[in-house]
Amino acid sequence: MRAQLPPSVRLVAVSKFHPAEAVQEAYEAGQRLFGESHAQELVPKARMLPSDIEWHFIGHLQTNKVKQIIPYVACIQSVDSGRLLCEIDKQAARAGRVVDVLLQFHIAREETKSGFTREECLELLASPAFRQMTSVRVTGVMGMATATDDMEQVRREFHTLKALFEELRQTVFAGRAEFCEISMGMSHDWPVAVEEGATLIRVGTAIFGQRDYGK
Repeated sequence: MRAQLPPSVRLVAVSKFHPAEAVQEAYEAGQRLFGESHAQELVPKARMLPSDIEWHFIGHLQTNKVKQIIPYVACIQSVDSGRLLCEIDKQAARAGRVVDVLLQFHIAREETKSGFTREECLELLASPAFRQMTSVRVTGVMGMATATDDMEQVRREFHTLKALFEELRQTVFAGRAEFCEISMGMSHDWPVAVEEGATLIRVGTAIFGQRDYGK
């Protein structure tokens, strides 16, 4: 899978609902970047598996779960509210570290998917509360396209996310080299995401097979 990607794109192996043994197998094959969506899964895996794994949290995150994952995550990709970002900043400060985050935008037609609108995000980034944060580092954006076989619609949604990234890169984060990540694309649509400028793709099924949702 990694061999199919250009050097500018990193693969996040989505290991949620898969056992630590499957992660270890992927690790031994050379994968180092893994994504989890539940604190109760990420924490025991991070404690059990090699310490040089780079863990990204990619699912909806409740504020009361932030403290649990802060010691283990390199990046929280799914920041979808100012309240959540404030809590991450608070817990990261208490842990004595700075945590990378991505701002999640709502780009899909499905209302069930979460994320900022452009206006909500700009309001947050202009707020005194954001300017006072010292323990989060915004490194880019994340989004999920509509679950559809219409790849042209998916392409338009990814194009929208890339445009939002470029707007922020040229304004709020101008001159900030760390603002460089666009996380978009999953097992069924990652080639389109790469074409539209993704730097991170989140792939689970194509690596681990179907998940056991019953666990």
